[in-house]
Amino acid sequence: MIVCVCRRVSDRDIKRQAQAGCISFDDLQMETGVATCCGRCGDCARDVFAQAQAHGAVAMIHGHPAQGSASLALPA
Repeated sequence: MIVCVCRRVSDRDIKRQAQAGCISFDDLQMETGVATCCGRCGDCARDVFAQAQAHGAVAMIHGHPAQGSASLALPA
């Protein structure tokens, strides 16, 4: 679904950014322009971003990187 009509940013775009390592909403705004025009999409965009981050974190806890994300190597 389209989250930001002004910048034509979809929920899939937001999820891709989160999976690619985008760690803050400010970074997401810089990369996509979401919620930088009229601002009406801000709450929805933040919710989608938070859900995408949570999904990635849960997948990493279970040992399976979220689809499209790189696995993190932790030093021994």
